[in-house]
Amino acid sequence: MPARFTRRQFSSLTGSAALAASNGPLPAAAQASRTEPHAVGPKTEARTFPPGFYWGVATAAYQIEGAWDEDGKGPSIWDTFSHTPGKIRNGDTGDVAVDHYHRYKEDVRMMKDMGVNAYRFSISWPRIFPNGVGQPNQKGLDFYNRLVDELKAADIEPFATLYHWDLPQALQDKGGWQSRDTSQAFGAYAGYVAEHLSDRVKHFFTINEFQQLADTGHRGVELRIQGKTVRLHIAPGLTLEEGPLNQVRHHAILAHGLAVQAIRAKGRPDTKVGPAENIPHALPAIETSEHVKAAETATRALNVHFLGPMLEGRYDDAYLKAAGKDAPKFTDDEMKVIGSPLDFVGINVYIPSLLVVASDRPPGYRAVPFNDSHPKMFSSWHRLDPECQYWAPRLLNSIWKPKEIYITENGCAASDVVAADGNVYDSDRLMYLRNGMMHQQRATAEGIPLKGNFVWSAMDNFEWTDGYGTRFGIAYVDFETQKRTPKLSAQWFREAARRNAVV
Repeated sequence: MPARFTRRQFSSLTGSAALAASNGPLPAAAQASRTEPHAVGPKTEARTFPPGFYWGVATAAYQIEGAWDEDGKGPSIWDTFSHTPGKIRNGDTGDVAVDHYHRYKEDVRMMKDMGVNAYRFSISWPRIFPNGVGQPNQKGLDFYNRLVDELKAADIEPFATLYHWDLPQALQDKGGWQSRDTSQAFGAYAGYVAEHLSDRVKHFFTINEFQQLADTGHRGVELRIQGKTVRLHIAPGLTLEEGPLNQVRHHAILAHGLAVQAIRAKGRPDTKVGPAENIPHALPAIETSEHVKAAETATRALNVHFLGPMLEGRYDDAYLKAAGKDAPKFTDDEMKVIGSPLDFVGINVYIPSLLVVASDRPPGYRAVPFNDSHPKMFSSWHRLDPECQYWAPRLLNSIWKPKEIYITENGCAASDVVAADGNVYDSDRLMYLRNGMMHQQRATAEGIPLKGNFVWSAMDNFEWTDGYGTRFGIAYVDFETQKRTPKLSAQWFREAARRNAVV
């Protein structure tokens, strides 16, 4: 049966107004609150978002689709990585995941019930081009055509991500992102998808999280959280020296630029395109002009590999000088491609990279440590800083002034269990989403062009190296039965989206 909210679930969690999800008529009081947003309290209107704000959820192909070798799909580096013993917790794989490939209609209905009006999904490159290049796989394209049609019928705007880490294994065997040929292949793939989907998909994200693609995939990264070192290393699981790693970074942003140009050439004239980067950023310890300026300086310095060259069309001179012999090899023509004009910038916002104060000494800021007792969320790496959902778009806007900004991911894992009454009471995630959206609302109220937010994630799924042991969804998935159950956070999301306000 499709996963839908029951009258019992809504009334037990959020009161009479939530009965909108059931098939019965709304009580008079609920009808009143539906037409009068201020009924929740006198300050609700002060927490509203601009008209047309997108209340979205996000997923990635490898994490939800399953069907890893069906209908002509080729293997990806994540198929290879997850099938390698010792790489994924409990030996989990994405072979089945949450079976979205077969259950997409059910999932779209569930999203509709949760009040979602935009869905950011990723397209599996090896499902479209099993070998990364060459003959396209029509059955792969057919799946995304069906998904997009289902979304449009449900009045959910599709936002497609062209690369969320699942590189075709055939390209990895030829050098992967260490080869410029992969950048060229990505551009061709992007143009093909835009040609066939841009009649309905008006927003394309090129690549998700360049830093994770390059650094976490090709060397591994370390974070210091609550006095402990957390190491992250994902597919393809390589360990490169700085020179080769810088070249991978360059090939990733070159692929982005080639994709932008291909989408412009092959897509419909009204198609919009931009990246989705997990933006490294600094928080000012104190909100005064000198400390904010320090945070801007630090944030620009943190983005010399990816967002900086994409938005400026050049590498920072200080970066190239410091890299020396390890600097990437590039041409002026490549930099023009990398700096292709964008319609928007997507940013994934989870944690800040630094906490800074102003300094009279170069470079103009000083990092101060996060205390070992600084709170975190359920994931080992997830330091709790909801205010970064204000500062990340504000700093992006003040440094580079993009036309539009989307928060393409924010969310958290939680220790979710199904209670005796059948509900999932993820109170910590509810706290996280409410607080984060307050900071996003502040950004929009100050005129920052933040156009939408995508909660990670629509449903529990295969959480990369954590396998199925970490749950990020606002809908609970029983991985044995594939039953979907919207959580308390989903009830909150539905009401907030309905009112276009923080509630």
